[in-house]
Amino acid sequence: MCGIHISISTQHFKSPSDDLRHLLCSRGPDHSAESHVELTTKNGSSFWISAMSTVLALRGDRVTPQPFKDPSSGSVFCWNGEAWSIGSKSITGNDGQRLFDLLMEASSTEKSVTESAVAICKILHTVSGPFAFVFVDKIHGQIYFGRDRLGRRSLLYKNDSGSSCLHFSSVADPRSGLWQEVEADAIYQLSFEGGERSKFSNSTDDLLSISFASICRHVWEDHTTEGAVLTLGKFNKAHPSQGQYLDRRSESVQHLRRHLCESLNLRILNVPLPPGSVEGGQVRVAVLFSGGLDCTVLSRMAHDILPLDQQIDLINVAFENPRVMKAAKDSARAKNGGNEVYKSGNGANCPSLAVDSDCLGGQSPFESCPDRETGRKAFQELQSVCPGRCWRFVAVNVPYTETVAHRSNVINLIHPHNTEMDLSIAYALYFAARGTGVASTNFNTTPTAYHTPARILLSGLGADELFGGYTRHATAWARQGFMGLLDELKLDIERLGKRNLGRDDRVISHWGREARFPYLDEALVKWAVESPIWEKCGFQSNVLVEREIPNLEPGKKVLRLLAYELGMHSVAQEKKRAIQFGARTAKMELGNTKGTALIS
Repeated sequence: MCGIHISISTQHFKSPSDDLRHLLCSRGPDHSAESHVELTTKNGSSFWISAMSTVLALRGDRVTPQPFKDPSSGSVFCWNGEAWSIGSKSITGNDGQRLFDLLMEASSTEKSVTESAVAICKILHTVSGPFAFVFVDKIHGQIYFGRDRLGRRSLLYKNDSGSSCLHFSSVADPRSGLWQEVEADAIYQLSFEGGERSKFSNSTDDLLSISFASICRHVWEDHTTEGAVLTLGKFNKAHPSQGQYLDRRSESVQHLRRHLCESLNLRILNVPLPPGSVEGGQVRVAVLFSGGLDCTVLSRMAHDILPLDQQIDLINVAFENPRVMKAAKDSARAKNGGNEVYKSGNGANCPSLAVDSDCLGGQSPFESCPDRETGRKAFQELQSVCPGRCWRFVAVNVPYTETVAHRSNVINLIHPHNTEMDLSIAYALYFAARGTGVASTNFNTTPTAYHTPARILLSGLGADELFGGYTRHATAWARQGFMGLLDELKLDIERLGKRNLGRDDRVISHWGREARFPYLDEALVKWAVESPIWEKCGFQSNVLVEREIPNLEPGKKVLRLLAYELGMHSVAQEKKRAIQFGARTAKMELGNTKGTALIS
């Protein structure tokens, strides 16, 4: 994974500001470098292009420097991603270097602008994996940029006043102006030469509002390119007939297990040991762990794949929430006849909200968080089902004062997102990704201070959209039956690339770690999209009682059945809970602020 920044100026070379450079280096602590390209068009216009990359080395056996630059042509490539395969060929060695070699072949001097553009897009269409990139084709006077079709990596852009300079960056420096997300719907082609337009392109000259170049758009969902990775597939809107329902004998449970195993193999095997690992330390992978269904299934399946000498860290985050504390204090005061029930509090800067743990039934404000409770429960079940594995439960406890201290930094990282809901979700990801807390390997040991060295963080994001896990899916079913449920699921699939993965990437990567999303593997997504509804969910007109598997919710039932098959019987029955409520980052301030409200 990398941090990338590219500026295209009509005046002179422009490097990132010191603040932005620091943010980029946080994403890629292993290497940083900058390259300059002066490009002169046929009509004599000159452009000064500065490219900076920082590297978090996770592929190959050594750090591969970026930006990639061809010494003969001057073409430059900035790559922030993981190409698991290109076409039908898996990648050995460094994926960025392999992709750059292919792009240079596609942009050879023997090809016209149109031929080169078609060849470049054909290569990028067949890349499987998360990425954002900028490729400067100096030979033809073109710049290509974009994000993968699911938007799993961040790429922002900003125009300077007067449109004299265009910037692209993995992360923003909000003080330098308004940045915007590059949409994850296409490969974009910026042309300095003008003239002929490329095949499969749509004119979007007003997209970035620049005067010195034209912009074309090559959409991702191209069904005409041989070997193209059709991520979303064709959504299956078939309705079930009588007798079609989901249970443990359904083939889809095994199909999901196979796809998820293949996805995890790509994402957790052959991960290099983190720098500075102590002798005997074998922590390479951690899980963003709420104890819920999605992340616990990933943890359980990772156990089957990784060697037993590799420890798996389970990172569980919990927050001190003044609003919750005040409600507990008020409730305890009412039960005590209006008398105060606490002696002193730990909520600096908000003493009126301080509360003794007695108000929470003797628990700390962290241990009473819903995600902490489910996390410890799932941790115990993993230990029981997988006794040969060393699991480390990392309890990340975030006092309110610490949340406040990091608030401005988190707001800067999520820019241009700016709602209270964005902030509450980002808090949980930010502190979890930091990976600092108290850890224990079983319930009988005293927790000790710990900072995970793992650079790979597994996330369960995507399962709800694919398998109908949100409350709105159950609501759609209750109101409109299968028609309403299918429409809601189809809408979720279509919005996958427009979700907030760019925001999450900026927050998590700030700590020099990379989030990986096994449920959003292209092959798994395609299978899920093309599977009929009765092979994914348990919504049905006639309720079937399965005595051997009690109380399984219909949402994400195929995943629940898989969890049950894997021995995680308690986890299979866990209810869905949004991260901001499970970790208690939602509505920290008193009042009736809504999640859609802008950050004040």
